[in-house]
Amino acid sequence: MFNKIKAIKDLRDKAKTMQSALGEIHVEGSAAWGKIKVTMNGNQEVENLSIDQEMMSDKAKLETSVKDAVNDTMKKLQKELAGKMKEMGGMDMFKDLGLGG
Repeated sequence: MFNKIKAIKDLRDKAKTMQSALGEIHVEGSAAWGKIKVTMNGNQEVENLSIDQEMMSDKAKLETSVKDAVNDTMKKLQKELAGKMKEMGGMDMFKDLGLGG
């Protein structure tokens, strides 16, 4: 019983460590030839959105470009997160916690 409680605490500690490490990742994506820029952290939170004044005149183009910039950022972030997870041991870091039956 106490082993499982310790294993759950260890799992929570490792998850917090991973979340903290992921929060340090920052990725920028863009669209419309760099006129729209989005920065996200490893916890998939938008940290910054930059829109060139020139884009303000065409609402439809602006909406499409913001969507494209977010999608570009997400693709880059997914690659970065996969590398970070692998670097941290991936899901194998959780295998020895003794949570099985």
